[in-house]
Amino acid sequence: MPIDAQVVIPGETRSRVALTDEALALLRMLWDKHGPLMFHQSGGCCDGSSPMCYPAGDFLTSDADVLLGTFDIAEEGAARQAVDFWMSAEQFEYWSHTHLTVDAVPGRGAGFSVEAPEGKRFLIRSRLMDVTAAAPDVRGAPGQT
Repeated sequence: MPIDAQVVIPGETRSRVALTDEALALLRMLWDKHGPLMFHQSGGCCDGSSPMCYPAGDFLTSDADVLLGTFDIAEEGAARQAVDFWMSAEQFEYWSHTHLTVDAVPGRGAGFSVEAPEGKRFLIRSRLMDVTAAAPDVRGAPGQT
């Protein structure tokens, strides 16, 4: 059963990204090996459709990136293990109407993604998302014209 990331985009009420059980299990194993982790989904040509998993802080984010959500991958009762999911702002423009689910499947991970040597890779499964349900309607709100 997929777990949703914590909603972090101001004004939104629904998660934009989730993890499958397989992705969660792989992340927990990778956390044990590498420590804190993060995802980045770029708009690049080569691995642009594959989420890249890095040790937290190894990929420097900027104003050109959007934080879509934060997962807590810790076992129940354990200390929080936060994994941020970032996307390039340019890619987010194209995918702003989709909900993303991170899955893990057999295969070789791409580039510098930490799962590459494990014989598994992360991939994105997407579906259309009702963005009007994710963000509140601000028309007519005080101070709005």
